[in-house]
Amino acid sequence: MTYHALKKLKHGKSPGVLRGYTPDNIKRICWCMDNGVSIAVVPNWNTSPEWMVELKVNGGVNTDPANYSGEDALRKMYEYYDYYYDKYNTNENKI
Repeated sequence: MTYHALKKLKHGKSPGVLRGYTPDNIKRICWCMDNGVSIAVVPNWNTSPEWMVELKVNGGVNTDPANYSGEDALRKMYEYYDYYYDKYNTNENKI
């Protein structure tokens, strides 16, 4: 996986870190979203600049209790997508 640091904006703040998608990531994320699982990195307004990972599974919303740096939050988001894909995808044509 590669991480690409973004250039600082005019006001001197960095908008965060982008992580490139791999074809496997895209397949797993698409499967999850098609099956009612979406995961997002959201700011923790109480402990800025830390981030939280929010999980929406079949209409229910849960938040990972840990706070993460930008890169760690993105890694955790992908780990959750992998977890739900591996646990619930019963298709024989798994990645």
